[in-house]
Amino acid sequence: MEKNIPGLFLLGSTHRTAPLEVRERLAVPPERLEAIYALLREKVNLPECLVLNTCNRVELYGVAKNDAEAETLRLKLLEEIGRLHLLAPEEMAQYSFWKQRAEVIEHLFDVAAGLDSQMVGETEIFGQVKDSYSDAARRGAAGPVLNRVFQKSFQAAKWARTHTAIGRGAVSVGSVAVELATRMFGDLERSRVLLIGAGDVGQGVLQALRSRGARNVTIASRTLAHAFELAMKHECVAVELNRVPAQLAQSDIVLCALTAETPVITRAQLAEAVAQRAGVPLFVIDLAVPRNIEPAAADLENIFLYNLDDLAAVANENLKNREAAMTTARQTLAEKAKQVWMALTTRG
Repeated sequence: MEKNIPGLFLLGSTHRTAPLEVRERLAVPPERLEAIYALLREKVNLPECLVLNTCNRVELYGVAKNDAEAETLRLKLLEEIGRLHLLAPEEMAQYSFWKQRAEVIEHLFDVAAGLDSQMVGETEIFGQVKDSYSDAARRGAAGPVLNRVFQKSFQAAKWARTHTAIGRGAVSVGSVAVELATRMFGDLERSRVLLIGAGDVGQGVLQALRSRGARNVTIASRTLAHAFELAMKHECVAVELNRVPAQLAQSDIVLCALTAETPVITRAQLAEAVAQRAGVPLFVIDLAVPRNIEPAAADLENIFLYNLDDLAAVANENLKNREAAMTTARQTLAEKAKQVWMALTTRG
């Protein structure tokens, strides 16, 4: 007797389908994650679901009774998720993509391995996938199908990094941001750096800064204790978030990686800081989605403002050197994905 084939599906929006201003609107801050899960499990009535939310992607993985039901749920999800983010269903459809069956597994394998990242081969995504799975499991939202699929994705990602050169150079958001700063300033030892955000991305940025010789670093965070703990570990200075405007004029490099729904630095604040710097440029990198800095600040004289899309261009400069490794990884992961799907749908 043939087993019931699970209606595995994925509705997602990433840097490949949506510009930064749309990704900002679709981002799911921690305080809104509970509402997303409640919608998926109670209103959409999904027995299994998982939300993967990173700087450049929001992906909803689900398991319906069968393919037909999954296809029906697609329209409902576009409507409900769009309503949550104040987007019409047709806008959601325009900026999203839909996958079913083995394609979902293949996509997830590429994501976990860093092959689908805006910065190809970046290392943070693997931990973000694992954290999202752990969160879904803790909520009781990840059942037998998603458990198997995500566990296999961890194995696939480890295989890709062990057996191919896709991660050569240890690409990470922090390392690329600091590489860009180094191109602008050369030796960072004399540069005054302001780092806003003490979470995982901020910690990665700080490690990269210290490895490149940065010594004069000030850390600001919404929670002073977090900033202080990180500052003590790396021999830096910690300040409260409300001190940031006053710190801008004293800084040469500002890196922002704070989770916030609205900008924490305004165009007016940066204009005032530049006026106090007597023509000395201020280099600013916004690593957050939604962005921490008002985009309009980019037109200010002596302000050099970069965002994640800009960093991706820097990170992918050497893609040609890794094309063979990427092709090998994608082909093998696609085959592994097919095997997982076959295992889920074998006769019993």
